[in-house]
Amino acid sequence: MAESRSGAKSPARTERERSRANGDQEVLEETVEPNGQYDEEPAGYDDATHDRYEEIKRGELHLSELQRMTMPQLLGTAKREGVTEYSGLKKQDLIFKILKERVKQNGLMYGEGTLEILPDGFGFLRSPDYNYLPCPDDIYVSPSQIRRFGLRTGAIVAGQIRPPKESERYFALLRVEAVNYEDPETVTEKVVFDDLTPLHPIERVRMETEGDEINMRVVDLITPIGKGQRGLIVSPPRAGKTILLQKMAQAVLKNHPESYVIVLLIDERPEEVTEMERTVKSPTSEVVSSTFDEPASRHCQVSEMVIEKAKRMVEYGRDVIIFLDSITRLARAWNTECPHSGKILSGGVDANALQKPKRFFGSARKVEEGGSLTILATALVDTGSRMDEVIFEEFKGTGNMELHLDRRLVDKRIWPAIDVNSSGTRMEERLMDPEELRRAWILRRVLNDMNPVEAMELLTTRMRRTKSNAEFLMSMNLS
Repeated sequence: MAESRSGAKSPARTERERSRANGDQEVLEETVEPNGQYDEEPAGYDDATHDRYEEIKRGELHLSELQRMTMPQLLGTAKREGVTEYSGLKKQDLIFKILKERVKQNGLMYGEGTLEILPDGFGFLRSPDYNYLPCPDDIYVSPSQIRRFGLRTGAIVAGQIRPPKESERYFALLRVEAVNYEDPETVTEKVVFDDLTPLHPIERVRMETEGDEINMRVVDLITPIGKGQRGLIVSPPRAGKTILLQKMAQAVLKNHPESYVIVLLIDERPEEVTEMERTVKSPTSEVVSSTFDEPASRHCQVSEMVIEKAKRMVEYGRDVIIFLDSITRLARAWNTECPHSGKILSGGVDANALQKPKRFFGSARKVEEGGSLTILATALVDTGSRMDEVIFEEFKGTGNMELHLDRRLVDKRIWPAIDVNSSGTRMEERLMDPEELRRAWILRRVLNDMNPVEAMELLTTRMRRTKSNAEFLMSMNLS
């Protein structure tokens, strides 16, 4: 990532020389006051200017509002605001021109984004609307600001920004006003994610929704999910795993609006990404993708940004749920990118390749200090690839919930294509009511004598006669 920004570096260069050589912002550390703002710009900051700036923060001049606009909306905005020579520009370049024009008119600008710190010490605020890709409208963050506030990759940073000066290419963060929507001075009080105490999931994430949605009722009954769950959805090709993830994300947003949902699509088709973006839409959700035509390095970078952002949110006590499709393709990308150790497992998997994907998946946990990180990831099987089988075997048993999809059910067009007898949740007694648990176990004993097709047909037929899982379980004849 850093190499695309910079050329070769000499260890003897100072930060100022290094920034100038990169073509990035020139940072004069001696001009920064201890409160994190440059002393050159905010001088003469009167009440009228302050009021105008607060209005900018609330209004349409917010950078993230521009990033969410479609191209026709941006073109209309550029025309209304008198921007010249904007035809033929890419979306990011057009936003950059609109921002420069607005700063000329107002003198102030407010921006926010997710911080990515590069190896050189400085960082940029990336936007989830661009899947954390480097863009012309990224906001530069100086090394001094990163050190002063103890900022780390994944933190959501907001504050006043200034336009690029002569010979600069990026907007620069002038003053840090909030980190993860809290006072930046509180960052040093937060416990680092790796030092938090992991616990078994004890708080239920309800997947059951009102209406005729049988899929989520089956998931809620067969594999109950808790906050902090580490779940694996094992699926052959074309078994409906992406649709299942989509419905699960919608159910979480409806039943648990306090949770933050991130859908991470790795190596997916572009049309699948568009559909997911349109169906999973909420102020507390984001869809981040790296399609199959992107290089493996891009898959790795976007996954690192997502997991780091989730960790920072958990440190602040938030409940975060990541839906990953798929962990198999993420492991393939890391196998391509990681330095070869010379030790090759069967299927062509390098011995060190699965370290980062396991670290990603292993981050899921309920923490004693407050907050949780739930990860539900799909794993591919029966693809005909020995590598995919090896990857699945490495992750098998690492989760505390497994949901198996069966190809035989798909061939008979029975949905959801869940193999009831192979699916289950560890320590489910911590998540379910004692009476609910007792009746669910009796149901499992009945279904265990049937093959997956018969079991799912019987279960869905009986479920459709009732409006909820509670009603279904109470209607069971226990004699």
